[in-house]
Amino acid sequence: MDQQPMKFHGGNVSRMPSWIRYALGDARGSKYGTTARAVHGNRLVTICEEGNCPNRGECWSRGTATFMILGETCTRACGFCSVATGKPGVPADYSEAERVADAAAQMDLSYVVLTSVNRDDLDDGGAGLFAATVRALRARKPDMGVELLTPDFRKVVDPAVATIAPEAPLVWGHNVETVPRLYKPVRPGSEYSRSLYVLERAASLSGVEAKSSLMLGLGETESEVTAVMRDLRSVGVTRLALGQYLRPSRDKLPVQEYIHPTRFKALEEAGREMGFSWIKAGPLVRSSYHAEEVQA
Repeated sequence: MDQQPMKFHGGNVSRMPSWIRYALGDARGSKYGTTARAVHGNRLVTICEEGNCPNRGECWSRGTATFMILGETCTRACGFCSVATGKPGVPADYSEAERVADAAAQMDLSYVVLTSVNRDDLDDGGAGLFAATVRALRARKPDMGVELLTPDFRKVVDPAVATIAPEAPLVWGHNVETVPRLYKPVRPGSEYSRSLYVLERAASLSGVEAKSSLMLGLGETESEVTAVMRDLRSVGVTRLALGQYLRPSRDKLPVQEYIHPTRFKALEEAGREMGFSWIKAGPLVRSSYHAEEVQA
């Protein structure tokens, strides 16, 4: 990774390198069809589809998916994300909690990852539906492992934390996504300090492991990445995912650099030395990629 920050420009840096390969999965004899039926049959949204995740084929073929609650319209307009932006104009649909639980049962899951769009239009930022969904999952399977990937809850962080805290034990993820210098183009409407505060509050809860993720290749320097990793450890984050940013559509930020797997390996080793107990780093790693694994 170049030590000099690169400026954003209008196109991709070059052809996608050979080390990035999409694992499409094999629908024959796999769990892909079961996953698709459970998701679509229960009228659910997944970040796998809405976010154009390159790992959807592999994960759905393994029988896993990341459920996205609170609808499919986000109140933010991040420069890296393909999820639709707008004003949802509808309240939280609490029937989603039972539908997620139904899908998890049909997929015979023992570990569920829940994420959501940002819902700055809701008084609680959507925290109540996160909590309700965890309860619905554990009503069916009391020992269900649950990982949340929440928004930053903007002006309601503390009430949101208080709402979700009773549902521990769980992994509480919130992605910082990039380095502070790049927040304006990458995460407009978000603040690095607020994201760290969410993670610090989550990490302080009994029975909660805090997790975060960064996308690389947006123009950050290696020293900036390691500084963020140290910041995450300082607020109590123990789980970390590092992956390559891949442009989901032409109207999103271009890739500034493709990070070689050896650099990901070096960052993973650096993270272990910093004290992260769970860390995955690689070109196709995403925040929920193989999240069910006890150690990484």
